[in-house]
Amino acid sequence: MTSIPSTMNESHANAEGMPDVQSDTDSREVAINKVGVKEIRHPIRLETQDGGSCDTVADINMFVSLPPERKGTHMSRFLEVLNSYRDGIQPQRLIELCRELRERLDANVSHVEMECTYFITKSAPITGKEGLMDYQVGFTCEAGPDHEDLVMSVGASATSLCPCSKEISVYGAHNQRCLITADVRFNGMLWIEELAAIIESAASCQVFSVLKRPDEKWVTEEAYENPKFVEDIVRDLAMILNEDDRIDWYHIKSENFESIHSHNAYAEITRDKRRNPTS
Repeated sequence: MTSIPSTMNESHANAEGMPDVQSDTDSREVAINKVGVKEIRHPIRLETQDGGSCDTVADINMFVSLPPERKGTHMSRFLEVLNSYRDGIQPQRLIELCRELRERLDANVSHVEMECTYFITKSAPITGKEGLMDYQVGFTCEAGPDHEDLVMSVGASATSLCPCSKEISVYGAHNQRCLITADVRFNGMLWIEELAAIIESAASCQVFSVLKRPDEKWVTEEAYENPKFVEDIVRDLAMILNEDDRIDWYHIKSENFESIHSHNAYAEITRDKRRNPTS
């Protein structure tokens, strides 16, 4: 009969009587902040504001803390928990996922990161032609014994038109596409569609997936009548978020992909309204 290695003899056993090496005691007594699984590509279904759903694929990272006396964590349990939460995802359910992850892996703190492409149907401004616009959406969630935290991120493409170019030119003005991103902590309910619309309202003009000639005329003139530097975009967005009582904290940024320079323009603002409610 083949002998069992001594390390396995010392291991805990699971319900099937097989060695459970992860549950062994570790003599080094070094705690680990995050241990888990990364780069999971997983289908999810996100609830939409209109009562429907958006099917997409998410890139997911899942971690827990590990106490100094425990050798390892049970990696398969991360996927077991995730599979039970793939349908009808909304921010509140991510908190629930974090709670269950913490409980199933007997951890002090659990942490989940999720990024995906989200699609919203937008109508062209004049003809009303519909098309799907893609938005980059992310969630970062953490649950501990005395705290829970959720940050939602939405990135939206838009148009910016240079005020200086408009002012100094005899005719025309250069414009560019920009990527505006808002990371927010919030209370109550905030839909992805709502945050996307707020972001787009801070730009010179929105962008659309389907534009006929009357729409293109409107978009061109709308941007020309609403010139904004990258600084204007983030300041205007900050002003809107400052007035929204659901928003507790935000980190906003805009990167303008310059059309007449070989570099991009960039600006960002961070504010915690809970600590500094008056500014």
